[in-house]
Amino acid sequence: MKQSTDCLVIGSGIAGLSFALKAAEHAQVRIITKRSPADAATAWAQGGIAAVLAPDDSPRSHVEDTLIAGAGLCHDVVVELCVNEGPEAVRWLMEQGVEFSRGADGQLDLGREGGHSARRVAHAGDITGREIERALLARVAAHPNIEMLEWHMGVDLITLSKFGGPDQCVGAYVLDERTGVVETCLARVTVIATGGAGKVYLYTSNPDVATGDGVAMAYRAGAEIANMEFYQFHPTCLFHPQAKSFLISEALRGEGAVLRLPDGGEAFMQRHHDRADLAPRDIVARAIDFEMKRTGSDYVHLDISHKPADFVRERFPNIDAEVRRFGWDLTREPIPVVPAAHYLCGGITSDLRGRSTLPGLWVVGEASCTGLHGANRLASNSLLEGLVFGRRAADKVREVLPELRQAPSPDVPEWEVGSAVASDEAVVVTHNWDELRRMMWNYVGIVRSTARLRRAARRVALLEEEIREYYWKHLVTRDLLELRNIATVAELIIASAASRRESRGLHTNIDHPATDEALALDTVTKRGVAPHLRGR
Repeated sequence: MKQSTDCLVIGSGIAGLSFALKAAEHAQVRIITKRSPADAATAWAQGGIAAVLAPDDSPRSHVEDTLIAGAGLCHDVVVELCVNEGPEAVRWLMEQGVEFSRGADGQLDLGREGGHSARRVAHAGDITGREIERALLARVAAHPNIEMLEWHMGVDLITLSKFGGPDQCVGAYVLDERTGVVETCLARVTVIATGGAGKVYLYTSNPDVATGDGVAMAYRAGAEIANMEFYQFHPTCLFHPQAKSFLISEALRGEGAVLRLPDGGEAFMQRHHDRADLAPRDIVARAIDFEMKRTGSDYVHLDISHKPADFVRERFPNIDAEVRRFGWDLTREPIPVVPAAHYLCGGITSDLRGRSTLPGLWVVGEASCTGLHGANRLASNSLLEGLVFGRRAADKVREVLPELRQAPSPDVPEWEVGSAVASDEAVVVTHNWDELRRMMWNYVGIVRSTARLRRAARRVALLEEEIREYYWKHLVTRDLLELRNIATVAELIIASAASRRESRGLHTNIDHPATDEALALDTVTKRGVAPHLRGR
């Protein structure tokens, strides 16, 4: 069955929803999300959204903090664009019904996080993302020009070049998970807003939906991908076998929490950076990894027990409740934490309006590589990027849509099942899933080596061969598609990491420990083209 719309948005986080709401002012929009609409990484964001909202702050300071964190790879024009448009974008969020925390004087209660030189993080307690999702989804549900399809997952992008036409994306094949039917969704504008790929690693702070679907689909379709070696590990996730790497917000350290060694309680971050516990995330994660390996410990401690108990409970009610559920009390004792895969700083190459290198395909949010984050994302700049570029992309769509509507509807075939049959060997998928994620954690994690990357490349090639064979024999399911996608993302991360012969930002290679200023270039690749460095 074929369906058509003006704009097809794949994903339901802040980037996709802000695009949809702005685009729906002048277009018909269909959003597909592979679980419930609120099951997006945005809803898991605790800290907040960074923007210059205080009189004692300045855009220049926010720009400088972003550039320092980005380790020489940020695109200056993108950084200035996001910083300058940030305050207006946050005000737009409030107009949509987002309720940020305020002080007794009614002014925004701005937090501070690692890498920031000022308080500029607008937050809603410690559940900022959940509040943003609530407000935007309510607006989406009430909008007559927006259709939301739950339990729908993109299989592959539809490109006319596959059928003898030009190199252009005209929609996507979409799996309705409730029926198992793959639908043909045509669109004048296709927007990837699928978020990150934390599930490519064994331990992650991301929700289960974060399997790199958008990046993998775009790569298979021929779009350019950049800077995949820069995967950010959040320094502090709760260490507990049942906690599923529950994230402990960086805002705790912004309010005075201290990282300590578990044996003796020594604070150690001052030995690693002059900003100590407020150093950028890549430095904190490496420092924790170093101390764990040096001491043989499975974790380090995060301690905010020296702060007033009422303040901690009021500022971090959700984190306090969750930590208590696992047997600790933030207000009275240190809690065990470890790093976990958190944020993809690379992705599908995007211009200043959200357009990829593949005509007809747009990308916003974590799945994109705009140049804002460089080699390491500054805390709370992620929601900012998704919001700013979601709005910018929608504004550009408004300009080009009249011309796009004049083009005839593309003639593309519907999905063909062929001789594929239902699988009775689901263990193959689960085994490869577990092996792939463990291999990535051990060989392509916080600290890498040339030998580990070679081993990872060999193993992922074998796994991809097994996955391809399984894919063509069996009917597609969400589990199979997610396995296929994380394998593609793993391949891109490994190949990009192997091509960068230095250590920079989130990429640390013990065989190339120095940072080479001559290599302050983006790593770019596309299908059929090996990763290589390119100037901006």
